[in-house]
Amino acid sequence: MTFQKPGHTFTKIHLKALRTKSFHILFILSFTVFVNTLGYSQEIPKKQVTILPVTKSDSMKVAVAVDSVLLPTTNLKATDSITQDTIPKQKEFLTDKVNYKAKDYVRLNERLKQTTLYNEAEVYYEDMEIKAGIIVIDHNKNLVYAGRLKDTAGVYTQAPTFKQGANLVEPDSIIFNTDTKKALIFNSRTEQSGGYIIADITKKENDSVYFINRGKFTTSENQEDPEFYFLMRKAKIVPNKKVVTGLTNMFIYDVPTPIGLPFAYFPLTQKQTSGILFPTFGQDSRRGYNLQNGGYYFAISDYADLAVYGDYYTNGSYGLRGETNYAWRYKFRGNFGVRFESLIDSERGFPDYSKSSIYNIRWSHSQDSKANPSSRFSASVNLGSSKYYQESVNQMNASNFLNNTLSSSVSYSKAFVGEPQVNISLTATHSQNTRTQQIDMTLPTFQGSMSRIYPFAPKVGTKKGIIDNINFQYNVNAQNRIRTTDSLFFKKEMFEDARVGFQHSIPISTNFKVFKHFSVSASTNFQENWTLNTIEKYYDEDENKVLKRDLTGFDSFRTYNFSTSIGTTIYGMFNFQKPGKDTKIKALRHIMRPSISYNINPAFDDYYDSFDYITANGDLTRAEYSRFEESIYGAPNKNFSSSMGISLGNNFEAKVRDRDSTKTDPKKIVLINNLNFSTSHNFAGDSLRWSPLRVSGGTQLLDNKMNINFGMTLDPYALDNNNRRIDKFNISNGGNLFRLTSASMNLSYSLSSSNSKGKKESDERAREESRRSGGRDDDLFGVSENFADQRLGDEDKSEEKKISSEFYNYSLPWSLRVAWAVNYSNNARQNEISSNSLMFSGDIDLSPRWKVGASSGYDFKNQGFTYTQLRFERDLLSWRMNFSIIPFSERSSWNFFIGIKSNLLKDIKYDKRREPDKRLR
Repeated sequence: MTFQKPGHTFTKIHLKALRTKSFHILFILSFTVFVNTLGYSQEIPKKQVTILPVTKSDSMKVAVAVDSVLLPTTNLKATDSITQDTIPKQKEFLTDKVNYKAKDYVRLNERLKQTTLYNEAEVYYEDMEIKAGIIVIDHNKNLVYAGRLKDTAGVYTQAPTFKQGANLVEPDSIIFNTDTKKALIFNSRTEQSGGYIIADITKKENDSVYFINRGKFTTSENQEDPEFYFLMRKAKIVPNKKVVTGLTNMFIYDVPTPIGLPFAYFPLTQKQTSGILFPTFGQDSRRGYNLQNGGYYFAISDYADLAVYGDYYTNGSYGLRGETNYAWRYKFRGNFGVRFESLIDSERGFPDYSKSSIYNIRWSHSQDSKANPSSRFSASVNLGSSKYYQESVNQMNASNFLNNTLSSSVSYSKAFVGEPQVNISLTATHSQNTRTQQIDMTLPTFQGSMSRIYPFAPKVGTKKGIIDNINFQYNVNAQNRIRTTDSLFFKKEMFEDARVGFQHSIPISTNFKVFKHFSVSASTNFQENWTLNTIEKYYDEDENKVLKRDLTGFDSFRTYNFSTSIGTTIYGMFNFQKPGKDTKIKALRHIMRPSISYNINPAFDDYYDSFDYITANGDLTRAEYSRFEESIYGAPNKNFSSSMGISLGNNFEAKVRDRDSTKTDPKKIVLINNLNFSTSHNFAGDSLRWSPLRVSGGTQLLDNKMNINFGMTLDPYALDNNNRRIDKFNISNGGNLFRLTSASMNLSYSLSSSNSKGKKESDERAREESRRSGGRDDDLFGVSENFADQRLGDEDKSEEKKISSEFYNYSLPWSLRVAWAVNYSNNARQNEISSNSLMFSGDIDLSPRWKVGASSGYDFKNQGFTYTQLRFERDLLSWRMNFSIIPFSERSSWNFFIGIKSNLLKDIKYDKRREPDKRLR
């Protein structure tokens, strides 16, 4: 037992051989009298009392220390003449140490055998903790009473908290039996796996079972006045496992609703568990009523899961979808999904009846950089039917039907560290045009390379001069390339036209400086190409045309070339600062990077064949071709080329006065990030020696919120009357120095108010879903309409930003994203804007819980709005409501959803989607 008093140290008592409760009480009374003689009272302020458990020792040793003075030790030995006690020993009163303390006082009542702890009282016994305003311990009944304190204003404070193990209960009062470990809890509130249980009376049976009467189960954060709850007349709770209840129904703001069940089961767990995924209800005018995205979730292990979904339509259409996620910490993570839909239009027997099947396969895999630094495996797969996103009626694909391309890549790379280092990689790629339904694949592509070797470099020190920098390396590329169509995909016919090729290259290069400021590089490259596919052309007199036949077998050709270049960097500074004047523009900086290159490509006409034939008109004609022209790497050059390339890169920067008056240094801004000019001249050409001048540039404005990229092509040659290029400069033909043949500009702008909340986690997941499907990573084409999808709707409450309603009186958070693209064509004097479109997307918070968004665009060339989606979102505290509508287009539809936010009750929802009547054409 430990007492503490201001100005004194500790008084310690070790109790041994207290065999009975009466002796225990007698000793406490004797000790109380002894303490009083030392100036202490029975009511000792601000103390902590510790009662050690009673032991079976035959002796008792007492040591008392007051004011750091250790009193003599007294040994008491038993004088009972009976050597063996035949009376059965009673169960010990306390089986473990009891710690308790209080802020104001601890009062010991010897007559009632009670201990009272007042104000911020705490009791600790085994794994049980009780904190309350007042606690009364009844030693006769083995009961602990805990309750609140009532102040002079009649307000109750310091409500009890009862904690045993990981379970925490916050009642108004509690009665706990230290012997049976049972308890009665009044007006309790406890949190279980994201849900809150509020009960008038709770009976604690043991550590793992609670019984409640007229309890409320809710996920509302407002426990005093929850906006909804399920009233459980009688229920059994197994903490962190389950809640089993009898008759229950939902109340919304204390108003009963007919939503109820004769009995219910609520799973409570911190781990992922298998369970049913409830579908969403909808209606389609072409396929009838439907249920979408219903299925079952399999919690396979901590490393992988599987979700199986199904769609069904009353006209017989159906869809199946399976998705799995897997992860191994510090190793890899990824996901895999397969989607299939069997779609039926109209009714059997009608002329517009049709039945089709579409599918889609997606796979994403990434390896942790720490797993293996020398090897890496990655995958990004999105393949399937070309019309999948256009014909799919599942809500998940609403924002992806504008996709024009599906692409995939699966690669493995390995580095063999050494000198020289060898790198190899194996890649399978896939590119699919959803409009033409053409598919290009490489199964696989092998690439190998050896790091550069400097045979003349010194063993120590840096490399200097033309000789020291001479280096060479070896590269190899092998491909098995397939071109097929959507109808032959994954069929044996797709491999019939496969083409195989190998390309070996040995580049040799060096670099050095001349006149200190000019960098010169020179290189030569030798290539050897192997192929298993060649062609042979011949003239067929019966068909009167030139035909070809495909040949299989090994064949090869060799090429080489030479190139050199010289370049430098020029810095120019224009100062606008005048002495004694504080100008806004301090200086303008111009950086130029001119470069001139020279290339020689010999003619390899030995690899070309020719034959003569007489046409039907009697003309003698010679046909010339290369048997390699349809191989993977193409045919070698037939004509000699000696060309010079000229390029000029420009950067413009400025130093301006900073708006922040506390900063003395000027602010650096970028005016034009890149402004590049490039052209070439072929000295060996007979005509049209100059290539068109290409101009490209880009910059970022408005604190890098606006990105601008532009480009144009300027042709120095004129056109004849048939709009064909002729060997005559345009200026000599009465025109300008250059003829603008094409131009383009892209502008994107993203801005938001200073008080914008930013993107929610659910919005980011929706954008990730669009990226995985090959769509845009922004919401300019809209967002997924499946609001009930668990993966897209989870919200982290800790990240929610609460904004007071007064804040909206003068400022509404908003965001806006704009993208503009325009293209100009004038190759054949058409002088037209080939495309001109504006896309925009924005969101605005009308109130702390109302949000409105829209995604749309306008085609200035065709004078019409593009794909448009309107979005409305309402935060209903524990609930959320979403409504989206596509007002026009072939996919016009609307979707309404209202449901509970919490993952625990996410299946309590109402979701409806409908499309307009089918248009007659």
